[in-house]
Parts: sequence; structure tokens; C-alpha cells
Amino acid sequence: MSGRFAPTPSGRMHLGNAYAMLAAWLSAHARGEDVRLRIEDIDVPRVMPGADEWIRDDLIWLGLDWSGDVVHQSRRTALYDEVFAALRGAGLLYPCFCSRAEIRAASAPQEGDRFIVYPGTCRRLHDERPEEAAARIRAGERHAWRLAVPHAGARDGRILFDDRVYGAQDHDLGASLGDVVLRRSDGLYAYQFVVTLDDLLMGVDDIVRGRDLLRSTALQIWLRERLLDCGVGGVGGGAARWTPAQTPDYAHLPLLDNAAGVRLAKRVRSLDLGHLRAQGVRPQAVVGYCAWALGLIEQPEAIDAREALACFDWRRVRAVRGRDFKVPDDVGARLLAM
Repeated sequence: MSGRFAPTPSGRMHLGNAYAMLAAWLSAHARGEDVRLRIEDIDVPRVMPGADEWIRDDLIWLGLDWSGDVVHQSRRTALYDEVFAALRGAGLLYPCFCSRAEIRAASAPQEGDRFIVYPGTCRRLHDERPEEAAARIRAGERHAWRLAVPHAGARDGRILFDDRVYGAQDHDLGASLGDVVLRRSDGLYAYQFVVTLDDLLMGVDDIVRGRDLLRSTALQIWLRERLLDCGVGGVGGGAARWTPAQTPDYAHLPLLDNAAGVRLAKRVRSLDLGHLRAQGVRPQAVVGYCAWALGLIEQPEAIDAREALACFDWRRVRAVRGRDFKVPDDVGARLLAM
């Protein structure tokens, strides 16, 4: 069993990525487990050439090691095809011909976070007029594939789990997520599918990430169960060739925002690790700042990853969960002085 780093190579890692990677490393090592490194490069248009090498170099610079070979999602397409076919064969997927504009017009954002629950237009088409849906596919009409989750209010669509930072979670899949896309209309597999499958098959049982993915965790728990129902991770032929991890433990972190309260982004170069390193910032300063943001130490000071591990405790992270941390504009100068 293991924890994992799962960065997207869309640019240089920034301070927020380092914060999440440190938390994942600390959590796994506090459990006596290793960490796997998975490069989530399945969304090819977002990939920046060379970014995967920058990620590995920055992790080494920070003192955050990993075990085993680096896994690239872009090299696992045959596996994804196989398991996707198993989900289709189990009747869990349906084609969706809706454009984004049509979905936005028929939906309302949920909980003020601009997440849009799919209104079920093509699910009704699939259920009521399957021959029409099949004819549209044969005609070459562009379509995505959606996962049919239980309808809002259905008992089997209520997902309960305990988060190590945010506590008891209770999500109605149909009401809060709806039928998510597993394969896009351009043929690329979606995040929710590949991350769930990869965590299952890589033996990941310790998942640490930002609190913006709490809702996604409920969907991934349900999808994981459906994958196991289809024989993925079991004994037999076809897709069933791997030993699954036990049910994972989850921890979602308060987010790091910029001074204006906007989530940190890779396009803001002043906060990326390449820029900070070029300015002369030491890795211990970055680790210490991130440990402080996690609530592990009282003041930002230069410490290395092993020193952070000595004071790691999820109770300290829970104590700061009520706020998202704002990184000041002059953080580079502060780090340089540490």
C-alpha cells in the first residue's frame, strides 16, 4: 500500500503544488508507507513539454522521494480502453451528444462553485430511445460517454466517508455531481475515470489533495466499487489482473490562495519553484513555509522534510481547516530571507 504524488505536467510546480506534495509525503511516511509518482498527462492538450522532468527535479530538490517507476498515464491508454469497455459492457455508460452551451443553458451551478450538474438529457434519450442514440453514433455524430450514477435521492447514491481534515462527509451523487463524463468527445479519457482506476490498480490507499476535490471523492468511491464489480482488481482474465488497494483513507487540504483570494495557478510565474530556485530560495525555506501553512509549526522557518515529519499530525491540519491560506505577494522575498 502507498500514498501518491499525482501532478499534472501543465507547467512548473508552484508553491501550492509543493504544499500538497509535502502533505502527501508526510502522510504516507507517517503511516510507514512509500509514495508512488504518477504523471497525470492524459489530457494531452494541457501538457507542457519537459514539465514532467521539472516535476521530478523539484521533488528531489524538496527532499520528497518516491518509490518504484514513474507512471505516465499517457502510456496506459490500452489499459484504459480495456476497462472502459468493461464499464460499457456492464451498462454503466451512455453516449452524450450535448454541447457545453446546451448543458449550461439547461443547468444551474451548484453551491456557488460553478460546478454544473448534467441535466440528464441524453440519459433520457438512451433509456427511452436507445435505437436513436445508436443511429446517431453510427452516423458519426460527435459524442462523449457519461457514467450513469444513481438518481438524486436514491439510497445507493448516498456516499458517506470520513475525511481526516474535514470530518464526516455525506454526498448525494445524483444531486451534487450527476452523470460525469468518463471519455470526452475528443476521445481523451477524463480525470475522474483514470485517477480512480490508477489509484485502485497502483495500490494507493492514502489520498491527500485539495478540499476542492471533496465532491469528486464521493464519485470516485462509487466508481471504484463499480470497477470492482466489473472484476477490475480481482482474479481472472481481461482487465482483472491486479490486486486492488484496500479502501483508501482521504485527507483534503485547505487551499493556498494568492493575496487576492484566488487559487494559485501555474501561470503565475513568481510563485513557481523554478523562479524561486533561480532567486536563491532554499528548499528548506519552501518546506518550512508549507509546513507552517499546514499548521504543523507556529512560525515559518526553514526546515527539511524529515524535520517536518517529526511534527506531522493530522490534528494540527484540522485545527486550521476553517481558512484557506493566502500567500502574500512578497512571499519570494520572505522565503529568501529564511
